[in-house]
Amino acid sequence: MTETAFFLSPAALTSLVFGLALLANVGVKLWLATRQIRAVARNRAAVPAEFSQTIALDSHQRAADYTVTKLRFGLLELALSAAVLLGWTLLGGLDALNAALLSVFGPGYPLLQPLALLAAFALINGLIDLPLALYQTFVIEERFGFNKMTLKLWLADLVKSTVVGCVIGLPLAALALWLMQATGSLWWLWTWGAWMAFSLLMMVIYPTVIAPLFNKFQPLQDELLQERVTQLMARCGFAAKGLFVMDGSRRSAHANAYFTGFGAAKRVVFFDTLLAQLTPPEVEAVLAHELGHFKHKHILKRIVGLFAFSLAGLALLGWLSNQPWFYAGLGVTPNLPPQMGGVVPNHALALLLFALVVPVFTFFLSPLMAQLSRKHEFEADAYAASQANAQDLSNALVKLYKDNASTLTPDPLYVRFYYSHPPASERIARMGGKIVPA
Repeated sequence: MTETAFFLSPAALTSLVFGLALLANVGVKLWLATRQIRAVARNRAAVPAEFSQTIALDSHQRAADYTVTKLRFGLLELALSAAVLLGWTLLGGLDALNAALLSVFGPGYPLLQPLALLAAFALINGLIDLPLALYQTFVIEERFGFNKMTLKLWLADLVKSTVVGCVIGLPLAALALWLMQATGSLWWLWTWGAWMAFSLLMMVIYPTVIAPLFNKFQPLQDELLQERVTQLMARCGFAAKGLFVMDGSRRSAHANAYFTGFGAAKRVVFFDTLLAQLTPPEVEAVLAHELGHFKHKHILKRIVGLFAFSLAGLALLGWLSNQPWFYAGLGVTPNLPPQMGGVVPNHALALLLFALVVPVFTFFLSPLMAQLSRKHEFEADAYAASQANAQDLSNALVKLYKDNASTLTPDPLYVRFYYSHPPASERIARMGGKIVPA
């Protein structure tokens, strides 16, 4: 056997690295999920001592069952997503779809064929995910009393989201493809600029144009709560365009509150389910926590980080799109047929391959991102304790964990890897609150 027999071609090496990374990805996710299932099931029989006076055993067991059910369903989703990913890449699904559309449109449509490829890919993936979404909503969420949607409303949301996606996504994709073809070797920089401009625009128009298509937003009517919230925002130096209540109960029993918008378009939104569960002082404390994110510039830092990662990712894609082994190693033919005396790259193939493959590798950065997010949550809690009442925030956290059926006994390693928010016991202990009976 000659020495050269031990060397792999760049394409074969790409296939091997991707396969090993996918195997490691699935293996780690499976390991972490089984750890979490065992930890929650092991502690199902008794409420943690610090919560024993606040959380009833049946609520604790409901949360445990809900968590385990979602995790087991997640294992099915994990297996399916891995199979679909292999089908699109190494098994040739994306290459076959591209060839089929090329035979329909021919080489004379350098923009239409790639755009059709992106649309067809999104449609097929959406159809694959549809049964899972239906099961999660109408079986799992229904079983635990969270789903409030009818099938008619679910279908209406699906139609609306599809239409909005087409109206916004297709022109944006066409612009990106045109920039990739028309701006030379620095197409990735122009595309990044267009993407950032679009992202900022969406922050402005989403609250007033898109969100109302799915939910009703009414001005906050509770005068006592409105006064408390207004005084809190004045103390914190925060200005919002309005305080709104969203009909979250129309779809789910889960509760939340959030800020949306950008610049002068910022608004405070409360789920009606949140207002039904918490007292005015507790709502004020939750809002103070959200204001803490703005005080510490967490939102701005995340936006800047997103922009930086997007720039780095597109720069990497700009290089990979010119490497034949990147395509061949992932199961696709890299170029359209020659036309006009040259070879025209199919940038849609590069975009799709990159979007499929990158999450396999960036998954291993999850612990770092989760740790940073938990740090931000602790900082926001500390700010809330300084501007409102720490005990009110502690009480609100316990109620939200109870009403949302969040487990109080997660596996520590699972927490460190996935949790964007620290467990309730850690948050309450850190800000000096107590777990008291409701």
